[in-house]
Amino acid sequence: MEESSSEETCDIWEDYFRFCKRPREEVDTISKLPDSLISQILSHLPTTKEAVRTSLLSKRWKTLYLSIPALTLNANEFPNHNAFVSFIDRFLDFSREQNSILHKLKLSVRKNNVDDSPPCVTRWIDSVSSSKLNHLYVECLVNRKFLEAIPRSLYVCCDTLVYLRLHRVSLGEFESVSLPCLKKMVLEHNVYANDASLELFISSCSVLEDLSIVRMAPDKIKVLRVCSQSLTSLHIDFLLGEDDDFDDGSGVFIDSPKLEFLKFEEDLSDSKIITNTGSLAKVNLVFIFGENDTADVIELPKRDKRDMIRNFFTSISRVTDLKLSEHIVEFLHYHIEFDPLVLPQFRNLSRLRTKIFMWCLDVLPTLLESCPNLNSLVLAPDFYPDDEAAEIKSASIPRCLQSSLEYVEIKSFNGSPDRMKVARYFVENSLVLKKLVLDARCKTMEQGCYITEQGFSMFRDLLSLPRPSSACQILLK
Repeated sequence: MEESSSEETCDIWEDYFRFCKRPREEVDTISKLPDSLISQILSHLPTTKEAVRTSLLSKRWKTLYLSIPALTLNANEFPNHNAFVSFIDRFLDFSREQNSILHKLKLSVRKNNVDDSPPCVTRWIDSVSSSKLNHLYVECLVNRKFLEAIPRSLYVCCDTLVYLRLHRVSLGEFESVSLPCLKKMVLEHNVYANDASLELFISSCSVLEDLSIVRMAPDKIKVLRVCSQSLTSLHIDFLLGEDDDFDDGSGVFIDSPKLEFLKFEEDLSDSKIITNTGSLAKVNLVFIFGENDTADVIELPKRDKRDMIRNFFTSISRVTDLKLSEHIVEFLHYHIEFDPLVLPQFRNLSRLRTKIFMWCLDVLPTLLESCPNLNSLVLAPDFYPDDEAAEIKSASIPRCLQSSLEYVEIKSFNGSPDRMKVARYFVENSLVLKKLVLDARCKTMEQGCYITEQGFSMFRDLLSLPRPSSACQILLK
């Protein structure tokens, strides 16, 4: 789809430059282009607002912007909500009268006074759903009690839709879904009819490859079920406001046999189950289990919670690339004490990226021991000023340090004793390490680094340490 769009753009500009090379006349050259070509050119301006400004050029240009195939508008660009609604109504009416084709519709709607603002998104989607629409993005910044409803026409009439993003709207019940071309879908902060309707919506998109769901309680979903035969990338997040209520007994169930990438940021649901993970290669875990999960595990009678946590990690144990947030490592730090078998063997894992609180360093050997064939490790130590770093101790050296770990990078390296302790651990225990990179670059400055004069002195001490791996290079960047 992207290649086709790129080729169209090239053709448009080639035609334009061909016209520009014609002998100069008193009238402007671009106005001699066909209306359809000018509309295409206008659609490539950064915003619709800039396209509208061209209506001031001459009478010929007065309505040309109404034929552009892409409409991108933000309510904040208008003096009030009524002006915003009036402009879109006029644009869509003109498009319908002229039989012009709209490929992209991106709207950000903001309503402050709901009583004076009747629904408008429903009729706009109805107006464009039967056209050749490829890209639809609707964002409604309104009180959740007065959400705009998505019409039935979206589910059954948008045969050409490839990209769909819905933010803060209401999706009602429907009997069927027909979106045969939809490949990417983003659902954010919406309210749904029930569990079954959302499951049907997802599973009926037969070529859907990329799905992102950001939930916000309350959304009428008890168990989020993602069942898709085509999905390759999935992101799940759940937000809870300060005054929002959350019911117990919620869950997440994923059954997508072609899934290759998973980003999980959901620690509110009680149950998390993933099946058919044979294709899963890359996982990014930000949040999974919360404080209640840890408390449940400590209570021995609640073995179902313990089994659920074990099964979750087992279901992703065949990945080759894993990223863990400091919150996941913190959970393991507490959890392993009560359930040493929580982590399975990640035998296929070759690359691990993780943040870690300095006071959780004692879990590092256990984490590495679960990755026997690890080749690359990127470690980002994090700390609070008053926290003390834990000791890195283990009865034996993790297997990956003895046979497979060739690259280690330590982020935010400032040469402090705590971070130097981490560097020493790898220098002294890695038998096949080829490169230890100490990244001293400061994220908050364009230039400069974290490392101090004392740090440079400790760095020199690190260089002088005997290295079990003769090929090991220690680099500072």
